[in-house]
Amino acid sequence: MQFLDQPTRNLFFTGKGGVGKTSMACASAVQLADRGLRVLLVSTDPASNLDEVLGTPLASEPTPVESVPNLYAVNLDPEVAAQDYRERMVGPYRGVLPDAAVASMEEQFSGSCTLEIAAFDEFAKLLGDQEATSQFDHVVFDTAPTGHTLRLLTLPSAWSGYIDNNTTGTSCLGPLAGLQAQTLIYKQTVDALADGGCTTLVLVTRPETSAFREAGRTSGELQELGVHNQHLIVNGIFTSQTPEDTIAAAMQRRGEEAIAAMPDVIAGLDRSTVPLASGGLMGIDSLRSVGTTGGTAGLESINDSNDLLEAEPTSAAGLGSLIDDLAAVGHGVILAMGKGGVGKTTVAAAVAVALAERGFDVHLSTTDPAAHVSALIAADELAGLTVGRIDPVQETADYTDEVMQTAGKDLDEEGKALLEEDLRSPCTEEIAVFRAFARAVSEGADRFVVLDTAPTGHTILLLDSALAYHREVTRQSSQMPEAVEKLLPRLRDPDFTRVLVVTLPEATPVHEAARLQEDLRRAEIEPFAWVINQSLVPLSVTDPALRQRRQRELPFINEVRSTLATRVGIVPWQSEAPTGLSGLRRIVAVDSAPAS
Repeated sequence: MQFLDQPTRNLFFTGKGGVGKTSMACASAVQLADRGLRVLLVSTDPASNLDEVLGTPLASEPTPVESVPNLYAVNLDPEVAAQDYRERMVGPYRGVLPDAAVASMEEQFSGSCTLEIAAFDEFAKLLGDQEATSQFDHVVFDTAPTGHTLRLLTLPSAWSGYIDNNTTGTSCLGPLAGLQAQTLIYKQTVDALADGGCTTLVLVTRPETSAFREAGRTSGELQELGVHNQHLIVNGIFTSQTPEDTIAAAMQRRGEEAIAAMPDVIAGLDRSTVPLASGGLMGIDSLRSVGTTGGTAGLESINDSNDLLEAEPTSAAGLGSLIDDLAAVGHGVILAMGKGGVGKTTVAAAVAVALAERGFDVHLSTTDPAAHVSALIAADELAGLTVGRIDPVQETADYTDEVMQTAGKDLDEEGKALLEEDLRSPCTEEIAVFRAFARAVSEGADRFVVLDTAPTGHTILLLDSALAYHREVTRQSSQMPEAVEKLLPRLRDPDFTRVLVVTLPEATPVHEAARLQEDLRRAEIEPFAWVINQSLVPLSVTDPALRQRRQRELPFINEVRSTLATRVGIVPWQSEAPTGLSGLRRIVAVDSAPAS
């Protein structure tokens, strides 16, 4: 990996869940330590599997990795930090403010923004305190803050004044109220991130269109903040070893096409490529091989028998198996939910097509301008199916204008700057889209509405508590739109709303989806089914790397089936991208029984 030729002291790894940033951070740390350099590897990821990758139990203090002299690792837990912070902020108001107000405060501090700022607070202590890491030559972080968080932390310290005047009840900025004393450390940390002489920001992605799009967005945000010393790792590049395996040939072709079409903002970055580790990057030996082998890292010998398939589930129903149950009520709302890049838009579109072909009136609404949805809009060739798009940019702009004209009208310039940045939060977009979402859900009373996006359980509870507080203060709940008034009962009604949790058969996506399910259950919404997308288990493959990768999927599929979901549909990996009506029909029609 080229950035290790002349490494900066600090290496920050960032990327969406499941792209391999923890593996790349661990591999870099191990290879630096093997040179005799003292290295501290830090994770602030609440889903971290650092212990598993390194084969060493870790704690919240630097722990030596026994098999790698000079390497120390630490798992900082932002969830604990966020929990402690929430209690410090909310505790004094229990028994003082109305219960509705306390509930609103508690939920305000339960979102991803609080967690990310708590994580930033943890590693800012390491970067901002020179003594904390003075004994190390390099510090490697396997999680980096977003551009939004960095902007928030470097704005003028008008936090308390802004919060005192904030009447929206939905700000993600609240956590900063208790962090003002560390402003100087935050500034030093952000300055260190932007200093190309001491820090490299490593963007980790996969050779997939959605992953490249996310990496491009992240890169652009950070460059706007002056973080220009960026390096791109394209992880998991597959090269077929078996020409006669059509699945293997298609996987290689699709990866090459995605690389050729990657966004310009990252295409010009210095780049390292890492071959697909079919056996997984677990253990020190496999980490040492990253970037130094010809693509067989982690590949074990595989004989010609079907021994690898002995542990497979006895049955694995496909997405089509869920359609009968979804269609039974005859109307309602179907939500495809999941982290970015898992294929929820594809799943939503496929379900909508399948229901329309059964004769139902179906409206598909999406926030994703993906090619297959655009093709549906252009073709308009399926009776009973209409396709619309909720434009998050426009919805957010409208909402931002409204807030600036109300909550922001009496703020000074610093306060307005802070409010404007607060409104760039992902939480703000979710809340802005919420209004259009509420309108779309209301249409499910007499037809099917299929949505590829939905407010998370946190946002639903946040709005629920904010509305409750609004009613407590104003006693004028009649002013709320009917669609919003009825939204929560509709979302909590299993006969009206069915949630499909979409994931991939890998550790990080499954565990992130499990946290999403917990979030929904806090909001009293029980998911209808899980959809495991892009699985090799149903496919007949002969390429050794793909056979081993298929074997690695089994524990995660069985985890979903045995402990997380009552209904599961498995969508096979597609040789052709599932675009247009034919592609969407294909992923519903495929029989997903395991290959023999």
